[in-house]
Amino acid sequence: MKKSILICLGLFISQSTHASGLYFYEIGTEDTALAGAGQAARAQDASTIVTNPAGMTRLPDHMFTGGLQAMDGDISYKMDEGSRGKSPGDIMRIFPNASAFYSQKINDDLFAGIGLYGNYGLGTDYGNWAGDRLIKKSTMAALTVSPSLAYKLNDRLSIGGSVNVNYGFLSLTRNVDGDDETEKDHDWAMSYRLGLLMVLTDQTRAGMTWTSKTEYDFDIDAKARFPNLPNVEYDLPISAQVRAPQQIMLSLVHDINQQWSVMGDLGWQDWSQFGSPQVSVSGQDIDKANRLKDSWHTALGVQYRPTEQWRLNAGVAFDSTIYESQSDVALTLPTGDEWRFATGAQYQVTPQSNIGFAVSYLHMQSSRVQSPALLKGRYDNPYLWFASVNYSYQF
Repeated sequence: MKKSILICLGLFISQSTHASGLYFYEIGTEDTALAGAGQAARAQDASTIVTNPAGMTRLPDHMFTGGLQAMDGDISYKMDEGSRGKSPGDIMRIFPNASAFYSQKINDDLFAGIGLYGNYGLGTDYGNWAGDRLIKKSTMAALTVSPSLAYKLNDRLSIGGSVNVNYGFLSLTRNVDGDDETEKDHDWAMSYRLGLLMVLTDQTRAGMTWTSKTEYDFDIDAKARFPNLPNVEYDLPISAQVRAPQQIMLSLVHDINQQWSVMGDLGWQDWSQFGSPQVSVSGQDIDKANRLKDSWHTALGVQYRPTEQWRLNAGVAFDSTIYESQSDVALTLPTGDEWRFATGAQYQVTPQSNIGFAVSYLHMQSSRVQSPALLKGRYDNPYLWFASVNYSYQF
């Protein structure tokens, strides 16, 4: 799931996705190597809890899947020529992630599982720059616990659902009268996931997943003033940048033969419900043209099994921008059209266990920042990379 939500004041330890809004699909599992392709229909390990809980009906009696991941990249912000003060340069900091999933067969038709993961969050560091009174450092970390159930209606149709208990932590550091001041807060939020898995033929599966929105409420002062404009108060829209929208994902997996499988996705994310995330001047309305729009996700992936021990993966994905215009994006949410390129491999260590690794490269569209006017500038060709390892054991 790309959109993958939120980069700057929001993006995790919880990784769909995203990702155009920076809601990541990478969560330290095999899905990373496929750029998320086929995620709602593949169901090859216990991480199906986060991509489609109905997929648990295809798993063995007991299965554990866990993973570790690191995210880094280059998201450099350069202020316009003639601006006063220093540009922050690369604001990205390396960000770790971990996940664990367990599924169990209750009877021939009923399966239960639980997931512990993160799929959005981020750490940014603007350093000592011209806008350090507004934002200097920020960390948003979100951790989700997902108890899940799946039920097999018949040999070709399964349904599933998850209740997601989300914990979010936000830290914001800024320059206040020459000293660094850090505010922190945390919040709990609920969200839900429903999934449907259909076996269309002996070689083809289709899956559909709906995930509700997640909204945190952090009590942090978002207002700032600058010495050269003491009568103007700027408001950093924190609440607008720590949300994850509702989304729908449709996936298809087709096994061509015993060696080759192809898969794809079509997804939608409801970013338009969140209005505008631009920095605003207190008392002034945001231009309607600045508001967010819904985003779309497509992905294609291929899986090749040269031997019984090896499974090789590759995928490419595209997520459309969440902005009406790339010429006026939020300072703390630098994103646009996104392309993902990914690959990886799984090795069957024993009949019960396998290990894998994956790498993914995410390239984002360049964008300009217009608000606040005294900090105008641009993000040129930002990118992120992910590296992950995973382990599955069935018993």
